[in-house]
Amino acid sequence: QRVVTVQSGPLVRTEGSHVTIWCNVTGYKDGVKQDFDWSMYLPSVPEREIRIVSTAQSDYAYAVYAQRVNSKEIFVERLSDDSAVLHITKVLARDQGVFECYTPNTDGRYLGSYSARTNLTIPDSLTVTAPPQTLSKVEGDTLQLNCEVSRTTMQHTHLSVGWYLRSPENATAPPQELVTLSRDFVLRSGGPYRQRMAAGDLRLDKTSATSYRLTIHKLQPVDQGLLYCQAVEWIQDPDGSWFAMTRKQSEKTQLRIQPTRDFSIQVSTERRSFMAGESLELRCTIEAQNVPERFFSVSWVFSSSPVAVVGPSAVPVLGPGYVAREAAGLVTVRKESPNIHLLKLHRLSTEDSGKYICRVTEREKTPTGDFIDRSKRSRNVQITVQPLNNTTVSLSANSSEVLEGDPIQLICSVNSAIAPLTVVWQWTDRQSAGPIQEVAAVDRDGTVTHGPSYRERSSYGEVRVERVRPNIFSLSLYNALPGDEGQYRCSATQWINIGTETEPNWEKVGEQSATKTVTVKTVSSFMVSASSRTPSISFGDSFDLLCLVKPRHNPRVPTSVTWRFMPAGAQDDDQGDFKDLVTFTREGTLQWGEQLLGLGTRTTVDRSHSNTNFRLSVTRAGRREAGKYQCTAILWRKNYDNSWSRVANRTSNLLGINVLQPSRLKVQKNNQSLVYQEDSRVRINCSITSQTSQDSQHAVLWYIRRAAGSETDELLLRIERTGAFEYGAYADEERLRRRVQAERLSPRLYALTLNRAESSDSGTYYCLVEEWLSDPDGAWYRLSRDTSGYTRVLVKQPEPQLRVDELENNVTVEESSSIRLGCNIFSQSSPDSRFSVFWYVDRSDDEDIEDQPGEDDDKRDCVFSIGHDAIFGNGNCSPPDDNGPNSRFQFERTTSDQYSLTIHGARPADAGRYYCHVEEWLLNPRNEWYRLATNNSGVTIVNVLQQSTIHSVVCSNESLFYFLFFYPFPIFGILLIALLVVRYKGRNNNKSQEGKNGAPLLWIKEPHLSYSPTCLDPPALSLHPGSVD
Repeated sequence: QRVVTVQSGPLVRTEGSHVTIWCNVTGYKDGVKQDFDWSMYLPSVPEREIRIVSTAQSDYAYAVYAQRVNSKEIFVERLSDDSAVLHITKVLARDQGVFECYTPNTDGRYLGSYSARTNLTIPDSLTVTAPPQTLSKVEGDTLQLNCEVSRTTMQHTHLSVGWYLRSPENATAPPQELVTLSRDFVLRSGGPYRQRMAAGDLRLDKTSATSYRLTIHKLQPVDQGLLYCQAVEWIQDPDGSWFAMTRKQSEKTQLRIQPTRDFSIQVSTERRSFMAGESLELRCTIEAQNVPERFFSVSWVFSSSPVAVVGPSAVPVLGPGYVAREAAGLVTVRKESPNIHLLKLHRLSTEDSGKYICRVTEREKTPTGDFIDRSKRSRNVQITVQPLNNTTVSLSANSSEVLEGDPIQLICSVNSAIAPLTVVWQWTDRQSAGPIQEVAAVDRDGTVTHGPSYRERSSYGEVRVERVRPNIFSLSLYNALPGDEGQYRCSATQWINIGTETEPNWEKVGEQSATKTVTVKTVSSFMVSASSRTPSISFGDSFDLLCLVKPRHNPRVPTSVTWRFMPAGAQDDDQGDFKDLVTFTREGTLQWGEQLLGLGTRTTVDRSHSNTNFRLSVTRAGRREAGKYQCTAILWRKNYDNSWSRVANRTSNLLGINVLQPSRLKVQKNNQSLVYQEDSRVRINCSITSQTSQDSQHAVLWYIRRAAGSETDELLLRIERTGAFEYGAYADEERLRRRVQAERLSPRLYALTLNRAESSDSGTYYCLVEEWLSDPDGAWYRLSRDTSGYTRVLVKQPEPQLRVDELENNVTVEESSSIRLGCNIFSQSSPDSRFSVFWYVDRSDDEDIEDQPGEDDDKRDCVFSIGHDAIFGNGNCSPPDDNGPNSRFQFERTTSDQYSLTIHGARPADAGRYYCHVEEWLLNPRNEWYRLATNNSGVTIVNVLQQSTIHSVVCSNESLFYFLFFYPFPIFGILLIALLVVRYKGRNNNKSQEGKNGAPLLWIKEPHLSYSPTCLDPPALSLHPGSVD
């Protein structure tokens, strides 16, 4: 259960102070970094939230706090993943109110508390007053200063009051604490004033409820400066801790102290043991105020015998035993500065051993005009002068065997040597067979000169000679080379000046030498090995590679170690395929190579402090990290001219890292067979039963196998892992784009739908699933593939169920009457079926023929037909009679399954065996009509009875027919033409007269044109009576 706690309140702080409020959260899900949102509520509007600062959102603050947050006046310090502190570096009066710490939920469910509040109160009640003043005191006087401190805080607070001194010479120096009364009523003083407080010379008294008095007895010059009183108001928070809520200072008091005329003296020398012939220097220092304005005389005394006296005029007066030595230049007495006097004795002898003192006398004039002398003497300085004797020289080295690159350090000690020395450093090979080379020399004054062979190296700081002490000399050769191996010699020579200081004359006293052999061991004999604990890892795991460089080498001979990598699949003997991953340079920096594992974000490298173990770590390994690794180490030598040289180069063994990619992809493999009717909806599912990861994505490919023996399967469509569709060539060939539909019903269920299925869609369908995963670098790769079971789909046309009435009957009609032929369809294959109906007649004279309708097409004639598209005369049926309005046939369709044909004006030739032929047509999904089934009805035998009429007699006799109907027309036509000719000629004779009298002319009416727009025959031209006048 989540619990948020905040620093308990109320927190009482003063304006301008630094306020901190901590906030902790517990009971959350481990491993999740928590965020903190800080808000406050004003006492005047306690329900209105004012946002201040957040660890999760940079623009969280409201405008009233945004500027202070941006300037870092208010910020949040994160102590850990579940703890943070709110800082208000300079609290304002308007910050008073209730502060709330809120932690957003990270657990997926709400349980516990998510915020906590505390109250911040900002009073202002502390006052500190002290009158500003300037005081002048004399050293040794007593000083008293008063300070008034008051407060009006309602809460229970404590006060701490202290006095501080700030130096007038250095305003930037921190103030010096004199004495402080702490909040626990304990007096303490600053470091320099503890002894004076213990002696009672420093006091702090509380004289009243608000008054504090500082008392300093026996003022000293160090007390001069600016003094002020500082008060701090403390409050105890609910958690028990004390907080300085207010700190204020009073006005400053300037204190000047006039020092007294006391003084002190001190004698100093570099050493107290000398050899005969050396020089002794003694200095007497006068410590007093305003020394140049005062009159001091200095006397040097040796074993109660005066050496010299230097008066205020700085003119020395030598003692009886030192006049001759001073004349020889062996004694020097002078005033180096107003407060420092020097005594120097040259060419010491054993008689100069003893006690030396410095006595200083000050002459001061009193107000009465008299002179008062005050004298002080220094402590005794014991000087020992030893006579010259046999000296010894010893030579030591830091090691008789050093590694290449290590420094060679030699120490030459001259024992019992006090006189000035000169030292010469020399080198020769180990057998001393070669020439002696001078390395360096140190003369009596300490000046160092280098030999010709080492002059260039010394200019780069590789050769260093020092005089550590007057009798100890050192030679250091840095970055040792193999050529530095050999025998080193230190020769020390003692000298003594037998002349004067102005005209020295040095004489060699003695010479001693010592040798030391140093071996430089090269570091070329080292080995590099690489190892790994996990040569085979699973995808997403981590692995470490360790490069070990043996033996340990000197940091002065740095090593650069490079990890190299060859991806899996490259040739083992092709070293050119190795790419540099990362290099630990000789300077200790990292240099990334051209090959980056994990884009540089999942690779970490480190090395041990001894620079022998170099580790390469790769987290969340992917297929790009599989391959061979090796490390190479190069030892470098830094030359004295700052150039680098290779010392040795080694390559480790190969490390093979296999990144295994286990796959748990499985697709349901149930085989099934499905049968559908044409124009149905075919649905096939592809179910993924298991996958490798919850983050897996799938690409689904749908295939169809047209025949059982087909060698290749046709790609219907492909669904990419991104959801994009890509149709295969088969979909274009079979025109399936508009009818095929792919769906993703769930992350593991895909469906293929064929709308308006056709018989050509029959075949075996299956899906191929590709599992894709994102590698740690963010690149997608195909992990595995699996196929589903086979679904055999059979798309059939509807079963033919066409059945026509097969009942046979006989019909006998009289000539010129009507014959009605029916055609009834009892059943059909589909509600959407359409029919083509044909009526046929068999006029065979053989009445005994028992052939079924349609068995002998040569003996039948088509009477009438109507197609499934409602067009008459459809198909190969050509009715013998003309169609049109004069046609004897009348077609009717009373219902969708009942057809009838009526033949008007029955003739004897119409007799015969009639039946109807029905074709059932359906529209396939491609909107094309096809014939599904045919059927014939039963036979209707029609007999036509003839009638004996004039018409029948005439029509039966051919001669009579021509006499009555053919011959009269030509004869009538000839007579008509003759009549017209006669009339025409007679009209021309009387034309002018008849025209004037308005007699009508002979004219012919237009012939009557009989035309029916529904008749398919050409219009008939006929003459009717009265058409010709």
